[in-house]
Amino acid sequence: MNKKMRLLAVPALALSTVALAGSPAMAAHDGTYSSTLGQINGTTGSGTITLDVTGDQAKLNLQVSGLAETFMGGPYPHVQHIHGGALGECPPPAADDNGDGVINTTEGAPFYGGILTTLTTSGATTPAEGLNTALGGQGGSYTIDRTITIDDATQKALAAGTAVVVVHGLDPATLSAEAAAAPSDLDPALPLAATSPALCGTLVESQMGDMPAGGADTGVAQESTSNMGMIALGGGLVLAAAAGGTYVVRRRNADA
Repeated sequence: MNKKMRLLAVPALALSTVALAGSPAMAAHDGTYSSTLGQINGTTGSGTITLDVTGDQAKLNLQVSGLAETFMGGPYPHVQHIHGGALGECPPPAADDNGDGVINTTEGAPFYGGILTTLTTSGATTPAEGLNTALGGQGGSYTIDRTITIDDATQKALAAGTAVVVVHGLDPATLSAEAAAAPSDLDPALPLAATSPALCGTLVESQMGDMPAGGADTGVAQESTSNMGMIALGGGLVLAAAAGGTYVVRRRNADA
């Protein structure tokens, strides 16, 4: 069967509640910001992030493991960002307003805000690149280790303590039948699982080289069940899908 891949662009999501226009001026300062990423939506993935910031340059180290591994027969394209302009928190279970068992992108956005910086594997890191899956983490486990440029809005969010890292993409096998069959809240052509948050943590400035457990400060408990809007959008989303095909995401074997 010939499955021809195509790109689906998701329209920008207006998030008036997380607009940065009213944010007070605040100069960022150099330092190390880090977080242990907490689990959302039944994932068993894990992750840590460290940003060593000097001016507008940040040495990024992001390590992710245990997330959904494949999509349409290829590596699952997980995208991740520094969000900001909102509460600086990860959404709690009560954020699931429609009661389908999944905190979708629009439900989480009032807590962590819109995209400020895209944590890409290479190339640009602007919100415009935010949901370009070609620049996202591939598969269930990956590391991004590079120096990136962070803009003024990101620096202000870091200084204010409202910068939140979100990794996106769920395994539909971990969801209820209703949620697994549901379309994305961003684009009905995509499955809900593909556009919902999986890991989240607030970036906290480290003291004396310690790594704070930023995920613990967000109100999102680490989940202990086995195995895992696309983003709160300030820009567009790109996700690979098969024309006329079905969406299939397989779990990674525990022995892999």
